[in-house]
Amino acid sequence: MATMIYNVTAVLMDGGHTVLPGAYVVVDGHRITDFGAQRPQGFTGKCIDGKGGILMPGLVNAHTHVPMTAMRGYGDGHDLHEWLNQYIFPVEAKWDDRAVRACAALGLAEMISSGVTCIADMYMHTDAVLREVDAAGLSANVCCGGVQFEETFDPEKNHDCIVQRELTEKWHGRDDGRIRVDASLHAEYTSREGLCRWMARFAADHGLGMHVHLSETRKEHEECKLRHGGLTPAAYLAGLGVFDVRAIAAHCVWTTPEDWALLAEKGVSAVYNPVSNLKLGSGVAPVVDLRGAGVNVALGTDGVSSNNCTDFFGDLKLAAILQNGVRHDPMALTAWDALEMATVNGGKALGRKTGRIEKGYDADLILLDAEAVNLIPCHDAANNLAYAAHGSNVVMNMARGKVIYKNGEFLTIDIERVKKEVEGYALPLLFG
Repeated sequence: MATMIYNVTAVLMDGGHTVLPGAYVVVDGHRITDFGAQRPQGFTGKCIDGKGGILMPGLVNAHTHVPMTAMRGYGDGHDLHEWLNQYIFPVEAKWDDRAVRACAALGLAEMISSGVTCIADMYMHTDAVLREVDAAGLSANVCCGGVQFEETFDPEKNHDCIVQRELTEKWHGRDDGRIRVDASLHAEYTSREGLCRWMARFAADHGLGMHVHLSETRKEHEECKLRHGGLTPAAYLAGLGVFDVRAIAAHCVWTTPEDWALLAEKGVSAVYNPVSNLKLGSGVAPVVDLRGAGVNVALGTDGVSSNNCTDFFGDLKLAAILQNGVRHDPMALTAWDALEMATVNGGKALGRKTGRIEKGYDADLILLDAEAVNLIPCHDAANNLAYAAHGSNVVMNMARGKVIYKNGEFLTIDIERVKKEVEGYALPLLFG
């Protein structure tokens, strides 16, 4: 049965920056089939009164580590490499599937309640993460974050090669493409040539995307050049074929003009993680320069462990104003630029038709309460969304045509059970 959402101000996220007051949007199955300013006569499907709210495409969180919700606030006050080696890696060694599922469900709930309808996630115990994604109802590109520390490489013995094959066979394309598996490399500094070449070939042979961390810190960037005859991480990975498929590169903080040109040539999307990069002291990604070079830039939260929350509207606001401050230019990134990074650019980065209100696109839609005190008055809908909105303003989340959250209620996640699992099992296992 088709569903019509009406009595809304619709922010289409099209090329013309269209905002339609008094709009309607019709959804049939998991696609948008119609929209406009005049309510269609004789509609016989289900109707949802938007009550004057703001309807926009769902947010695309293009770089996450969902189970790391368990580490919210843990190990604060250290740079990336000390934080990883002294705090995060020792805790992660204690994970089991049950704890990962509980913490992944908690992380997904936090995202869903603040308007995220699609994610790109990289994490271990990936099958456990995927089971929670499947149940939650949002869309996801998921990968394991391949690593190789040993000098010799055997794809029949490398754990992440085995996992990559199993995940692809079991999960890729599930539910008419709602769930996809990407190939992945955690980063240049956690990999070797053998794994890089194998992942690149596996992705090409199986029609998968690629997900990597790239030049997140100065240390990572400069040490790669020392290891590989002056090659930056982008140049080194490109030379091994890693970027010969649709790819997303998280962070890109220390990338160079030559890297920007290379990423643009290869069609690699950069994922900007402003909160995480600032919190860990990694720096500020050159987003204006990346965009100027023709690179598609999407937006991510990174893990809660280095962000502390996944209210994507908070990341969206910082994404714009940080660049404006660094560049001393109030128009370096506009409200529309930030919204595009959080929606349509994210859809492009993940190879999905999401992030726009347009016929044929996935019915990933969120409704915000326009009567919330922080959204009054509204002189400009885009500015309100980019600079004033909070995740708590989201009153409905529809993912692929299915309402998964409404008026504070999770419709696909038993949140009380999840809280008990996190508090009673996962946290004692990891920190007890």
